[in-house]
Amino acid sequence: MSNLENSKRIFSTPMIIVGFIGSIVIVFSSIYFLLFFEAPSNELVTYTDKNNPIVFGEEIYDKEAVIKNETIYYPLTFVQDYIDDGIILDQESKSIILTTKDNVFQMPSDSLTYFVNEEETNLEFPTFIFEKDIPYIALEPLLSIYPIDVTHYEDTGIHIVRKDGDALLLGIVKERKNEDTLRLRRKASVTEPFVDEVVNGESLVIEKEENNFYYVRKENGVAGYIDKDAVTINETIVIESKVETKQYNLPSLTWPINLTWEAVYTQNPNTSKLPEMPGLNVVSPTWFKLKNNSGDITNLGSTDYMKWAKDNNLHIWGLFSNDFDPEKTHEAFKDFKTRQKIIRQLLQYSETYQLDGINIDIENVYEEDGPLITQFVKESVPYFHRAGLIVSMDITFISDSGMWSRFYEREKLKNVVDYMVVMAYDEHWATSPQAGSVASLPWVESNLQRLLEVVPADRLILGIPLYARIWKEAETEGGNVEVSSSAHDMDFIQNWLRNHDVKVTYDEHSGQNYGEYRDDKEKATYKVWIEDATSLSKRVQLVHQYKLAGVATWSRSFSDEKAWSSIHDSLKQIDAVKK
Repeated sequence: MSNLENSKRIFSTPMIIVGFIGSIVIVFSSIYFLLFFEAPSNELVTYTDKNNPIVFGEEIYDKEAVIKNETIYYPLTFVQDYIDDGIILDQESKSIILTTKDNVFQMPSDSLTYFVNEEETNLEFPTFIFEKDIPYIALEPLLSIYPIDVTHYEDTGIHIVRKDGDALLLGIVKERKNEDTLRLRRKASVTEPFVDEVVNGESLVIEKEENNFYYVRKENGVAGYIDKDAVTINETIVIESKVETKQYNLPSLTWPINLTWEAVYTQNPNTSKLPEMPGLNVVSPTWFKLKNNSGDITNLGSTDYMKWAKDNNLHIWGLFSNDFDPEKTHEAFKDFKTRQKIIRQLLQYSETYQLDGINIDIENVYEEDGPLITQFVKESVPYFHRAGLIVSMDITFISDSGMWSRFYEREKLKNVVDYMVVMAYDEHWATSPQAGSVASLPWVESNLQRLLEVVPADRLILGIPLYARIWKEAETEGGNVEVSSSAHDMDFIQNWLRNHDVKVTYDEHSGQNYGEYRDDKEKATYKVWIEDATSLSKRVQLVHQYKLAGVATWSRSFSDEKAWSSIHDSLKQIDAVKK
């Protein structure tokens, strides 16, 4: 072999290797390109197949709007889901019932008339219709009732619903030549089909950010994803509602509220024998209660008591109760017509007895009937406010007891009434299996802290007991202990202590004075956690500590002569007593 041939071989081998490597690079580059390069989709799809879609936030509602005779109607379920979950469909009257702070609206089905606080309002179209058995409500009256903003794009049929206070981030499309970057994608990827296109300089609303994309909405209502680099952020605007609320002249009270309930069972007290009660500014006589399933009210009102209260510069908050009867409550509160009947009677009585407020005391209710109670309160407050009445509602602490506590929809009720009064007693109730305080200070405070996570402090009144229970722990023949109790007023307890020569000591655990004695003949031990100046003063200090609206005492007739000065002095002075 010649040297020339050898030299050719030597030089040709590296060339082959280089070429082979180059081929591999090209192959892998092609594979990488095919695997990882996102080829923009050119597929155009529809934003929605609905003719009149309703968009709230970023979501298209599952039911669309209906347009009849140029009137726009929204599904009742949409309004309940996104605008007011308190709107109800009253089956008996075939009406939609909705309430605001000022008004109660009744919108009968297929009627050109609807009612605002029972006054007729006429329109050229029905406010409430059924379409294929689905209830719809007219949009026009909603715009004057609720703080919402609605834009209807006739060319696309899209309805955009926004709420008062919503902040809109505006953007402008940058100048781009590549049409792929000017398309709104169905999802945050260029490989996704597009629903519409934008042009250079077009204004958009930026609704959210996902990966390297903005979800934006065009001025025709269509929305989709676009590359962030294609949009310049411009400014933020805030939706402002045009709905106005009325301001009513309600009776004014100087803080703190110092209320006592006047328990009236058959007849009112002799006002000439009522004691001096320094610091008291509100009395709440239990005058009105639900009489029957039809919504009639038993009235125990007294003009003599009313005159006594006015002469002593006391506000009167007439108490209305459900008679603590769950069956009667269900029947009377389940229909709009009966609820209105109750409200009309209370308005009449409030005028007769020159009331300054209504105290709603609804207890012992089936848990599933809780929404009926909320609805009654929502329907009654606008009427009471128009009549110049302060509205308060009695509630319990939060617990798992359905008929005692869980039926109260506190989250909703707190936005309706002026004050909530927590009945902070019955820690140990009449048939409690264990003897104990009616309302020990730690129990009250811990439950109060939990309640204040729901109810604003400046609208919460702390209920305080003026009674105590004498507990009897009796040994049975079988060697067990049988527990029973009886409730008594403050004077009775003091007399009982003296008569039995009971030594009173301070109980750190309850924050109260405590007494007990043993009766060997009965083989029983008697115990009492005492309500007196010590316990009252300590509980009243919670008003200062948690900045509450005031106190309410149950009930006036259980008090002794020292109770009122103890409460008054403690309300006037922060840290008047040690805890």
